[in-house]
Amino acid sequence: MPDNAQRQLPESRTGATGPSGLEKTRARTAWLFLAPTLVTLLLIALWPLLHTFVFSFTDATLADLSAYRFIGFDNYLQRLDGEWVGLLTDDGWWRAVRNTLFFTVVSVTLETIVGMAIALVLHRTFPGRGIVRAAVLIPWAVPTIVSTKMWSWMMNDQFGVINHGLMALGLLSEPLAWTSDPDLMMASVLMVDVWKAAPFMALLILAALQMLPSDCYEAARVDGIHPVKVFFKVTLPLIRPALMVAVIFRAMDALRVFDVIYVLTSNNIKTMTMAIYVRQQLVEFQMTGYGSAASTLLFMIIAGCIAMYIALGRVRFDAE
Repeated sequence: MPDNAQRQLPESRTGATGPSGLEKTRARTAWLFLAPTLVTLLLIALWPLLHTFVFSFTDATLADLSAYRFIGFDNYLQRLDGEWVGLLTDDGWWRAVRNTLFFTVVSVTLETIVGMAIALVLHRTFPGRGIVRAAVLIPWAVPTIVSTKMWSWMMNDQFGVINHGLMALGLLSEPLAWTSDPDLMMASVLMVDVWKAAPFMALLILAALQMLPSDCYEAARVDGIHPVKVFFKVTLPLIRPALMVAVIFRAMDALRVFDVIYVLTSNNIKTMTMAIYVRQQLVEFQMTGYGSAASTLLFMIIAGCIAMYIALGRVRFDAE
């Protein structure tokens, strides 16, 4: 009889018929600690999002937000005088979408490559490594508006230090208008954004590198495997989860980029992003309903891009 009781005791504790009292208490405690964060997120994120979504179906204007009427999907698409009009047929909107996607793909790719290179260097042991690590983080620590304004002065075509230095080296014969030349504007914006955000990528990748086990590298060194092959076959697969998180964070920031581009090039159509387009409709044109529709599409595009990246990141290529 005691033997049977001892056999049945673990089953009752493991919760064969349901969670134990201790597990329920832990779950309630966890939800209790999470409650302030969830309430804060509902107030500062979900409520404005729902408010914007509702406004996207109205003809509200900034002049009088209390006087509006519901117009359905007319802000998105409607047939007027025999032609389809609305946000989905707006060339300016789709140009902003293309600019944003191009900016996101190029900037995140360059920032990942540069951040990886910086992280690999900082992962090595050398004199003064702590000082170098602190110096690398300075661009990321400087407020975006401040650093972007600094770059706009340096890129000035008349008194900018960049033109002065390149001309002194003989690389330029005349000053270049980095932030006003249509052929150079996007490249200038990308350069500033990579300089600003690459340290962030390096910081996350460096944290992942420091968590890697050393025994696999010692085995590869003993076997005489080339370091490049070790990087692609060992290091990269091991830091893949951290790398995915870093890319997702940067992609979300890049898809809703505003400050860097607006300070450097303002409302120029060559670099106008979705966020700048939304701001133009809401503030300059005072079309709250139309701007809210653009904000809703911006949110949907960001959510779709992130979901697609996460889905692709889970694919395993076992054929290699």
